[in-house]
Amino acid sequence: MTDQTTRKLILYAALAAAVGIAVGVIIGYYSRGETSAPAIPPVADPNARKAIANTISNENIEENLRILTENPHIAGRKADEVNLVDFITQRFEEAGLTVETHPYDVLLSYPNQSDSNFVAIQTPDGDLVDKSQPKEAILDPSQNKSGIVNPFNAYCISGEPKGDIVYVNYGTIDDFIHISELPINLTGKICMSRYGKIFRGDKALHAEQYECAGLILYSDPRDYTITGEGVYPDDWSLPGTGAQRGTLFKYDGDPLTIHYPSIDTAWRANLKDARLSNIPVTPIGYDDAVKFLSKMAGDEVPVKWRGTLNITYRYGPGFDGDHSSSKMRMHVTTKTERAITRNVIGFIRGHVEPDRYVIMGNHRDAWVFGGMDPSSGTAAMLEAVRAVGDAIKNGWRPRRSIVFCSWGSEEYALIGSVEWVEEFQKVLSARTVAYINIDMAVAGNHLRVFGSNSLKRMVFDAAKSVPNPNQDEINLGRTNVYATWLEQSGDQQPPMHPLGAGSDYTMFLQLTGIASIDIGYVIDPAIGIDYPVYHSVYETFDLVKAFVDPEFKYHQAVTRMVAEMLRNFADSPLLPFIVLDFVNNMNNDMDTMLEAFGEIMRNDGMIDTDDMRNAISNLTIAAISFQHRLEELDMSDSMALRAANDQLMLFERAFIDKNGISGRDQYSHVMYAPNLHDQYGGSAFPGLVDSMFQIGDSSDPQWEEVRRQYSILLYHIGSAASTLEDVTPIRGYSNKHSGYVFQTN
Repeated sequence: MTDQTTRKLILYAALAAAVGIAVGVIIGYYSRGETSAPAIPPVADPNARKAIANTISNENIEENLRILTENPHIAGRKADEVNLVDFITQRFEEAGLTVETHPYDVLLSYPNQSDSNFVAIQTPDGDLVDKSQPKEAILDPSQNKSGIVNPFNAYCISGEPKGDIVYVNYGTIDDFIHISELPINLTGKICMSRYGKIFRGDKALHAEQYECAGLILYSDPRDYTITGEGVYPDDWSLPGTGAQRGTLFKYDGDPLTIHYPSIDTAWRANLKDARLSNIPVTPIGYDDAVKFLSKMAGDEVPVKWRGTLNITYRYGPGFDGDHSSSKMRMHVTTKTERAITRNVIGFIRGHVEPDRYVIMGNHRDAWVFGGMDPSSGTAAMLEAVRAVGDAIKNGWRPRRSIVFCSWGSEEYALIGSVEWVEEFQKVLSARTVAYINIDMAVAGNHLRVFGSNSLKRMVFDAAKSVPNPNQDEINLGRTNVYATWLEQSGDQQPPMHPLGAGSDYTMFLQLTGIASIDIGYVIDPAIGIDYPVYHSVYETFDLVKAFVDPEFKYHQAVTRMVAEMLRNFADSPLLPFIVLDFVNNMNNDMDTMLEAFGEIMRNDGMIDTDDMRNAISNLTIAAISFQHRLEELDMSDSMALRAANDQLMLFERAFIDKNGISGRDQYSHVMYAPNLHDQYGGSAFPGLVDSMFQIGDSSDPQWEEVRRQYSILLYHIGSAASTLEDVTPIRGYSNKHSGYVFQTN
């Protein structure tokens, strides 16, 4: 035996011993305190639901919100990354959770506080007139705090562009197409867009595509005030001095480490390759916007382009009258910088299935005080943590592990949650039951739920278990949350909206296929506005207390709902998924899609749309058969129960494509993903629908991509059907000629 061979054998023996020791340590860790396997309870603890719900206090939630909104706490700064991290860690530990802090080194963005962003009219002599205000006016003593960051849009470049002004309505792609067809040449122009309709980053992207020199964003009173009502501090509408902060980054996670976590060993892209906005962008209030819009030249815009400022809205380009020779000037000093952001993760170990995780999360950072976004959600989650912790101290033993997460830097690009999911995606994909998100718990009195349709009935059951927070509704006989939700929907059942990419659920669904829910109370959609003081300095505790939820009854109701969903996921022996609900919704979405595109797909694209109908029909049959097997499941058979739950978890994973959606590969869910031109909204069959956007006639080479996307979609529908099959045989649903892949005797 050679010396080299001897050395190799010694090395292998050492490695084997090390592995054996490591495995022993891991086994010892997970079995400590357990002398034998725990008994398998046949049903969930019947007392846990009531014990948790009854202890949830509206007064506690109010006090939580008061503390959380005491000071501004933008991501990456001490108020958020130290003070609130310490506060939330303490609350988690008081509830009995095991707590970890996960830091990430990420790229953030801030304005120069000593050289504030502004816009102005520049005369031919170089004078600046009608200069916008660098700060929002202090209208309420609760705002008068240090640490307020002046209005800005994160991740734009700095600069001082000058040019003719052009009004581009909401800045949608259709708006820009309309402008170019007038025709108005947008090259080198300063565009002004009102907030609303689509994500602000898409507005900036469209302005860049049309070679604008800069973009000014403002909140028009049509979209941020309620006719006939006052403005803050007398009411909850946005005052004219209010400006909406917000990110422009269209992707998710740290801009320098897309697809991978920002850990110590991370490779980081160059800043120039980070997909940031390449034009200066800044927000202003409508008191400033009217100074510029009222002086514009050009034709009047159509009615649907008009806001409610007391002016004549015109396209431009340029100014009229005394300023016909003047230009619009921007002064933007926003800069990027590296900073540490932290996630606070609290664990409760499951008693029977500790390797199955039920996760609930809410982000912590706010552009200023964050009275509603996100602190109403954080206040609710902290009370849910306390209630669950009390139930455990009083004897509840959840079947599965519960994980509570306080995410950092969500406002910039969902950074905290994205980095965490990217870092632990293998473990999370294998072990996570579901993710519950409660970003903004209360901004109105209409319940709105986004989520995976397989969880719909579980959400309905939770809503039925929670008392109605509105006494007037109770007087009308609608005694629980579900009854009012149903009444407000005007349908046979309340809707479960598809998830887009607006909050921390995004990567749980889009990277790992984990079924997810996002829940909160919003303003009545019939009013036609989102909550008015969004991302402004006026989103304070006082506003919530005075106008939104004075007694914190709606906060209490939504906290009870998420706590009940969490309990159900953590304690029910059979997971509360109904895959048939998901499949039925797919059928409806297919009908809608084929109504819009079916004929052109068959004619110009030469696509057999019956293949899709057959694929979803096969999936429906598989789902019905699976549901029947679940109804006959022997709940005392722990292995059969585990197998059924694994199938329920795997079902949505089947829609994850390893290559991602073409053109936006951060999103991998081929069934539901963010809308192509508005990432807040979700759309069905995203890859296929993306490829159909602006498709030409049969000679268009883009049809090859449509056919490719169609094939990918059919494959994943077949894969989803196969996850519902029994252990044997494994049935091939993706290939009409395959029959069985194999069959054991």
